[in-house]
Amino acid sequence: QVQLVESGGGLVQPGGSLRLSCAASGSIFSIDSMAWYRQAPGKSRELVAAIFTDGYISYIDSVKGRFTISRDNAKNTLYLQMNSLEPEDTAVYFCHAPVVRTPTGFKLDTWGQGTQVTVSS
Repeated sequence: QVQLVESGGGLVQPGGSLRLSCAASGSIFSIDSMAWYRQAPGKSRELVAAIFTDGYISYIDSVKGRFTISRDNAKNTLYLQMNSLEPEDTAVYFCHAPVVRTPTGFKLDTWGQGTQVTVSS
């Protein structure tokens, strides 16, 4: 069974920083692209940043220059470094892996449980 577990959320003042982690566990052969999503109260879930197997990285415009996505393939862990946080960044942040290759096949559309990020003074 493949699981994604996020950590690193919390309460931070505007202008502060947080580093989110997403650890994948279970019977994993490899993980293709991975991404961070977020969902603010009353809003739909949105893609924040994605990192692809060829090294390509994309961000939504509102976080460009402030957030950095990275991954450690040896540890099956995804990261999101968030700097210069703004109240508008307040949301539950989710880790997503569209395709996880297992020894017996594939697991599709794997989500973590989410971690709360609150930016407030």
